[in-house]
Amino acid sequence: MKHDASHPFSRGAIQALPAETVPGVVPPLNSFAARTAAQFEKQVMSPSLLSGIWRLVEFALLLATAQLIYVAYVGPSHGSFPQYFLVSLLGAVIGVLGIQLGHGYEIATMRSRLKQVARVTMAWSATIAVVAVILFFLKAQSDYSRVWMGAWYLTGLSTLIAARLVLGMNIRRWARNGVMERRAVIVGGGEGAESLIRGLERQDDNDIRICGIFDDRNDRRSPPIVAGYPKLGNIQELVEFARLARIDMLIVTLPLSAEKRVLSLLKELWVLPLDIRLSAHAAQLRFRPRAYSYVGQIPLIDVFDRPLADWDVIAKRMFDLGIASLALLLLSPVFLATAIAIKLDSKGPVFFKQKRHGFNNRVVEVYKFRSMYHDMSDPTARRVVTKGDPRVTRVGRFIRKSSIDELPQLWNVILGSLSLVGPRPHAINAVSSQNEAFVEIVDGYFGRHKVKPGITGWAQIHGFRGEIDQQDKLKGRIEHDLYYIENWSILLDIAILAMTPISLLKTEHAY
Repeated sequence: MKHDASHPFSRGAIQALPAETVPGVVPPLNSFAARTAAQFEKQVMSPSLLSGIWRLVEFALLLATAQLIYVAYVGPSHGSFPQYFLVSLLGAVIGVLGIQLGHGYEIATMRSRLKQVARVTMAWSATIAVVAVILFFLKAQSDYSRVWMGAWYLTGLSTLIAARLVLGMNIRRWARNGVMERRAVIVGGGEGAESLIRGLERQDDNDIRICGIFDDRNDRRSPPIVAGYPKLGNIQELVEFARLARIDMLIVTLPLSAEKRVLSLLKELWVLPLDIRLSAHAAQLRFRPRAYSYVGQIPLIDVFDRPLADWDVIAKRMFDLGIASLALLLLSPVFLATAIAIKLDSKGPVFFKQKRHGFNNRVVEVYKFRSMYHDMSDPTARRVVTKGDPRVTRVGRFIRKSSIDELPQLWNVILGSLSLVGPRPHAINAVSSQNEAFVEIVDGYFGRHKVKPGITGWAQIHGFRGEIDQQDKLKGRIEHDLYYIENWSILLDIAILAMTPISLLKTEHAY
């Protein structure tokens, strides 16, 4: 068998670890799959994120070289810095766009010395030509030094090529060491899986690392080892595996002719925050090119995309940090007044922590102001708070109705376990007023955990807050949560935050 850099066992990745050392592992995950999952807990660099960062790096390099040449040759005393800066800015933008149009930011190109040198040279040469033509038609070519323009071309090109060669060397090293890769799990063993694996191994620009195979079948169609990769368990175990390991993609290799089986699998797997693809490598059916994504020449049919990835995650995190920090500063008097009122009203601590379901169904601890008598507190939320609940203090009734008790969760936002906006985190033992578990009421309930939970959300501003005494209320909440996940944007987060104070005026279900 051919072992390449994407093969986990060729690097000694799977080491012997006792199952009990893997935190959070619970049945039904078997011990071998648990040991394997432990090897993939560490976050890796995303290829698409690296491409985006490198665009910014090259933009900065082109702009900086232009300014350095201006200072060295033209001189700040010339008084023409603004016009030179505008041309530099224009050239840097066109240069990055030109490299983008030439596919210069694809990882396959960035790994190849010859490809990236050729494409960067062509793109930067075309950029200088375009800038010169623009200046000609504006009749402004005499306002700029030709020595400056020529020196910018040569220096910019040399800088880009040197930086690219260093980057390419690092990308190849990161790929070998597993620092930059896309981690994938194959669903379905047998000939389909083997065909896909062999095809991936033949791709020079393959950034997929196969972490294992999962399949419900245990007959000859699905042997325990396929192309050197072990079968780690069944589909139920895959869901738990994907929550413990940092997996990016699920690739289903079952034949498309097995329609019922494929649909059944997708119904179980869509709740995971992963890219889900169908292997079209050995399929006879052919779709339009836009239906496919590719790993080298290997076609995959896109089924589900993770809701937030790469730059979306960064943008949402920066938004959360900025607004949460400002809110903590502005609301500090409210924090102080609430703490004093709680201490004067009843004995016990001001704050308490409660375990709730977080991103990817992981358990997180959220902070709240204490609203119940300390000796009657219910940290596991086994009993729903109802109207006139004797466990709730006088201050507690007010802060629960006004949602002031949720304000300490701003610290959770700062720490990264919650977001400002998202599906509300439910208690791990959440039940309705009829003592029915949420997961039993709504099919696909865990799909709401594909993003971080939030302090407020789309469901809350539409009135779905407080006690759940009817199944329709929970179903409506989940429907709104899934709508938010599928339609997320920073503008939607801003709109929800703006509407939250108004929605808090509706307190009929908050006890």
